[in-house]
Amino acid sequence: MAKPFGLTMADTTIRKETLDKDLDKLVHVEEATSVVARGLVAPGLSLLFLALSAVFASLYVFDEPRAVLIVVAAVLGGYMALNIGANDVANNVGPAVGAKALTMGGAIAIAAVFESAGALIGGGDVVNTISRGIIDISSVGSPDVFIRAMTAALISSALWINLATWIGAPVSTTHSVVGGVMGAGIAAAGLSAVNWPMMSGIAASWVISPLLGGVIAALFLAFIKEAIIYREDKIGAARRWVPVLVAIMAGAFAIYLGMKGLSRVIDLSGSALLLIGAVVGFVTWLWSRGHVRRQSVGMENRNQSLRKLFNIPLICSACLLSFAHGANDVANAVGPLAAIVYTAEADAIASSVSIPLWVMVIGAFGISLGLVLFGPKLIRMVGEQITKLNPMRAFCVSLSAAITVIVASWFGLPVSSTHIAVGAVFGVGFFREWYTANSPRRRRYMERKNALHRAARGQLAEDQASEASIPFDGNGTDGDRDIDAAPISTEEARRRRLVRRAHVSTIVAAWITTVPAAALLSGLIFLVLNALA
Repeated sequence: MAKPFGLTMADTTIRKETLDKDLDKLVHVEEATSVVARGLVAPGLSLLFLALSAVFASLYVFDEPRAVLIVVAAVLGGYMALNIGANDVANNVGPAVGAKALTMGGAIAIAAVFESAGALIGGGDVVNTISRGIIDISSVGSPDVFIRAMTAALISSALWINLATWIGAPVSTTHSVVGGVMGAGIAAAGLSAVNWPMMSGIAASWVISPLLGGVIAALFLAFIKEAIIYREDKIGAARRWVPVLVAIMAGAFAIYLGMKGLSRVIDLSGSALLLIGAVVGFVTWLWSRGHVRRQSVGMENRNQSLRKLFNIPLICSACLLSFAHGANDVANAVGPLAAIVYTAEADAIASSVSIPLWVMVIGAFGISLGLVLFGPKLIRMVGEQITKLNPMRAFCVSLSAAITVIVASWFGLPVSSTHIAVGAVFGVGFFREWYTANSPRRRRYMERKNALHRAARGQLAEDQASEASIPFDGNGTDGDRDIDAAPISTEEARRRRLVRRAHVSTIVAAWITTVPAAALLSGLIFLVLNALA
């Protein structure tokens, strides 16, 4: 091929190499741009949602004298809902994802649907606008001051939850709102405006919620280990006890939904709730007996087989927990917003108000969108990074979440659903550490298992030696030590811990600082808003 006029072969080669390098640089720039762009998708969609929330709110309040104020409050309520979805919903589906009963995509889809359904169906139309009487509204003063206090509470609680999500700490959104309302109330009317006995009860829930959740989860896991896992006939034990456990879960969730998920739709007495729970539990037991028996036909007598029997109950629990959460906690997002809307329209302060449908819609869709865009980080934290979960352990966590709420509500104890769920994960992990080191049944089971394993290996080695005409020493161990029976060093024991202590300390620190941090931030924001006004 003829060379271009005036160019040597060396010049052509240099130009080709230069062009290749330039093209490589362009490819790298495009790849880097694509990576950066992917990171901006979620914030971009969030901003779009907030803009649509403003437009949506303006359609309903455009003729109000304080329409601009209400629209701004709607944007803040949408921002709060996004953060609740990103942080709080992880507790409902995280265990199922960690146990591999649900994929991340499946969990997000289920939670988004049931959270929205719970908010729109069971969210109700009346909420306590000042979060369970944390402050005395009569001491706040004018409606304008009250609006600024609620706005400060909404901003501070949303910012705190956003920060907690960023550092990977599941926190109580209810406590965040309580702290925000308390801080704004103190800034607006002084320390005397706060209901301090109520605040002491909330502080007590920091200890009560995780301890109660952890103990109940550990007790159920202990029963599963003793009655099913460390039995010679695992499948037979599972056929006997799994239907009972599933029935307990069904009955507990029936009561839980009646108390928390549908309490604003239908008012049921305590005896009616117990009767419903008993009926649902009995019907579920009858169905589960046949289902477990059919499902276990042909299963091997091993733990991997048992896990399959808990997958469907786990998926159902994720659905029901999400529904109850949407019905119960949507008020955290829209309660202060509803208070602002009512006060701005009526120019008066009320202790409880009706929530307009458009306000509920913003809260419901904001929670779902926040889960879809930002939820996976906290879902992995709760389901995978604190301790390793399998379907049996995750089942105990979900069951504990429902039972703990029922028990605490029965005795009038203030609890946090977030603290309960995460505390149950802690309880499962710490119990496994204790049980592994101290259970006589597990030790006997492992000794029998290791003896059978050594005998099988010894027989195999003897057969191989016989075939090869090699003398056999008779121990059948090939120099390997029994890992379960061998003593381990302190450093090795620390390495084998089943709960990651770093996550425990981070989460507990976030729990302790939620109310005071949200209160301090809310007070500062209120002072700024007051100065600007």
